[in-house]
Amino acid sequence: MNNNQHKMHCPEVKKSLHHQHDQVMLHDLIIRLWVCILLTIPILFLSPMVQPMVGMLIHFHGQNIVTLLLSTIIFLYGGKPFLRGMKDELMQLRPGMMTLVAFSITIAYIYSSLTTLGFSGELFFLELATLIDIMLLGHWVEMRAIRGTSQTLERLALLLPAMAHKKYPDGSIRDVETAQLAIGDLVVVRPGEKISADGIIIEGESEINEAALTGEMVSVFKNKGKSVIAGAVNGNGALIIEVNKSQEDAYISRVIKLVAQVMESKSSVQNLANKAALYLTIIALSAGITTFFSWLYAGTLVMAFQHSVAVMVTACPHALGLAIPLVLTVITSLCAKNGLFIRNRIAFEQAKDINVVMFDKTGTLTEGNFEVTDVITCGELDSNTLLAYAAAVEQYAKHAIADAIVSHVREKKLVLPEATKSKIFPGKGACSIIQNKEIFVGNDYILGFITFANDKAQAASRAIAQGKLDQFVAQGKTAVFIATSNGIQGIIALADAIRPESYQACTALKNRGIRVVLITGDNKITAQVVARKLEIETVLAEILPDQKATEIQKIQKTGQIVAMVGDGINDAPAIAVADVGIAIGAGTDIALETAGIILVKNDPRTIIDVIELSELTRRKMLQNLFWATGYNIVMIPIATGFFTRYGITMNPAIGALLMSLSTIIVAFNARFISYKR
Repeated sequence: MNNNQHKMHCPEVKKSLHHQHDQVMLHDLIIRLWVCILLTIPILFLSPMVQPMVGMLIHFHGQNIVTLLLSTIIFLYGGKPFLRGMKDELMQLRPGMMTLVAFSITIAYIYSSLTTLGFSGELFFLELATLIDIMLLGHWVEMRAIRGTSQTLERLALLLPAMAHKKYPDGSIRDVETAQLAIGDLVVVRPGEKISADGIIIEGESEINEAALTGEMVSVFKNKGKSVIAGAVNGNGALIIEVNKSQEDAYISRVIKLVAQVMESKSSVQNLANKAALYLTIIALSAGITTFFSWLYAGTLVMAFQHSVAVMVTACPHALGLAIPLVLTVITSLCAKNGLFIRNRIAFEQAKDINVVMFDKTGTLTEGNFEVTDVITCGELDSNTLLAYAAAVEQYAKHAIADAIVSHVREKKLVLPEATKSKIFPGKGACSIIQNKEIFVGNDYILGFITFANDKAQAASRAIAQGKLDQFVAQGKTAVFIATSNGIQGIIALADAIRPESYQACTALKNRGIRVVLITGDNKITAQVVARKLEIETVLAEILPDQKATEIQKIQKTGQIVAMVGDGINDAPAIAVADVGIAIGAGTDIALETAGIILVKNDPRTIIDVIELSELTRRKMLQNLFWATGYNIVMIPIATGFFTRYGITMNPAIGALLMSLSTIIVAFNARFISYKR
C-alpha cells in the first residue's frame, strides 16, 4: 500500500487535497501577469501621453487599431479573474474589490474602443492595461499570503502505519490495512514499530515513545492493561493490543480533524482592504451612474460618457489594490531579516492584539535535549569511570537519556570499556558485564533486579536512591543510578536545559502587559521547576494535545487573543486553534506547517519582534489605505464635473495621472518601512 492510498483513508486529508488547486491558480495568475506586462510595453510607447515624456514620437497608420487589439487581449485574458470575481461577488450580494476593478476596466475598455472606432473622446488603453497589471500583481501577492496548505494533514496522517499485524482467533497473524481494523481486533506490535490503533495492551510490556503525540521526551513504560495511542513508537518489547477505538475516533484522527477545521476557517477571513473596496465600489458606481444621467439630461451623450468615465477611472483602485500587499511584501522581508517567517497573514496581523502567550516547554522554552547536570559518586568508582561504565551499558539503547549520557562521555573524550552480556529491563534500565563486574544502569526500579552482596548494601542503596531521587525530582531533573552487587556506585542527573533567551522573552512579554502561560505534556513537578526559573505564574502540566487546544479555547471565550508557541507534532492542534500560532524553527514539519508564524532563529525573544512588526504593519496599512481611498474620496466629486461652474474641472486624463500619483505614494510609503529591535 503506497503513501497516497494511505492518505486517502483520512477524510480530512481527502478534503485537504482540494486545496492543491490554489497552487494551480497562483501559477495561472503569474502567467497572466507576465503576458499582460509584455503586451503593456508597446501600449506604453504608443501612448500619446507617454511619448513626450520619453522624448520620442511614434506614429503610423492603424496605430490606434494595434493598441485596441493589444488592449483587447489584456482585457479578456488579464481581466478574466476580475470579471469572474465580479460575477461571484454580485451573486453573493457582496460587491468588493473585484466588482470595482471589473467595472473600471470594462468601462475604460468600452469607452476607449468606441473612441478608436470614431466616437468623440479620449483613449484610456494605457490606464486599462496598467490597472490590470497592477491588480494581477496585487492579487498574486494576496493569494500567496493567505493560501493554506494540505501538507499538514498529509504529514499527520502518515504518523499512522499503513499496515497492521492482525492476530486471528486461530492464532495466525496476517497483515491488513490499518483502515480495516475494528474495535475488538487483536494487533501485534513488534519492537521498533509504530502502533497502528488506539487500544489496550493484553500481552507484553515495553517502553512506548509518545513524544510525537504528547511532547513527553522520556519513553513511557507500559504493560498489560495500559492504554496505547496510534502513532506512538514501540520500544524493545513485543506487544499484543486490543483495539478499543475506531480509526475515526482514534486520538490522532481527532487531532487531524481539529487541525483541518481550524485551518479551513482561517483561509476564509477577509482583509481590511475588502471593506474599503466595498464602500468605494458603492460610492464609485453610484457617482458614475448619477454623473452619466445628470450630464445626459443637462448636456450631450459625449459629455455624459466623458464625465462618467472620468469618475470610474478616478475610482480605479490601483493604489487600493496594492495598499495591503505592498506593505505585507516589505514587512515579510523585514521579518525574514529578524528571524521570522510569515505563513499566515491573518495570524500575523492579529499579533499586535495578543493578550496571552502560551508556551510549550520541551523544545520551546527549553533546548529539547537532555544534558548531564550532576555526577555523584557513592562508592569505589570515580566520576569519569562512573560515566564511562554508564555510557558503555547505555550505548545501544534507543532513548533520550541514553543518548545524552553517551554524548556527554564523548565530549569528555572518555574511553568506553567493553560491555558484554547486556540485558534490557523495559522501563527500568539495563545491565552489562564490564571488567568481570555486573553493572546496572537505570531508574530506581533497576534496584529490584540486583542481587546485593548483603542486606546492609541493599538497605544503604535504597536509602541513597530515595534521598537523591526526591532531591533531583524537586529540581526537575531525571536521576540515573549506576549500581553493582555491592550497592549504588553513583548517580547521574540529567535535565532539559532552559534556553538562555527564554527568561528575557517572558519578562519582555510581561512588561507589555501580556500574560505568559506554560502548557506542557510533561509532569507537574518538572513544569513547576521550569516555571519558577522563568517566573511564569500560570502552569498547565500533563496536558495532552487536544486538551491544549481546549485550554486555549477556554481563554478565547473570555475575549482574549491567544498566541501558542510550540515545536512538536503534539503542539499542532493548539497552534492551529490559537489566534496566533507560532512555531520554533527547530520543530517538526507538522508544527511548522500548522503555524502562521515561524521563529527561524529558535529564539523565544523573537515573539516581541512579531508583536512590534505586527503593530508597524497595521500602522503602515492604515496609512496606505488613507492615501488610496483618500484620493478617491476627494477626486471623485471633482471628476463628476459638478464643480465646473466654479472653474474646477478634471478631464479623464488628469484623473488617470492623479490616480497614478496616489499609487506612487502608496508604493513609496511601503518601500521605506524600517524596523530595529
